[in-house]
Amino acid sequence: MTKDDVRDQIAAVLDIPATEIADDDNLLDHGLDSVRVMSLVESWRAGGASVAFVDLAETPTVEAWTELLSRSS
Repeated sequence: MTKDDVRDQIAAVLDIPATEIADDDNLLDHGLDSVRVMSLVESWRAGGASVAFVDLAETPTVEAWTELLSRSS
């Protein structure tokens, strides 16, 4: 999964343009909350990724999440 894929999915959940999210932005500053993170976790798990909420909450950035997702697939 690419950074753009991750960014696009986050933007869709937040209902904002993907261009507003930089690789190193703290996603919480964009309004990402635990319910939306769990929605993303479930979506990525359904696609075969082995990620947990706590892993994503530790460093909520596109860059960190892309790295986690690429290691877990």
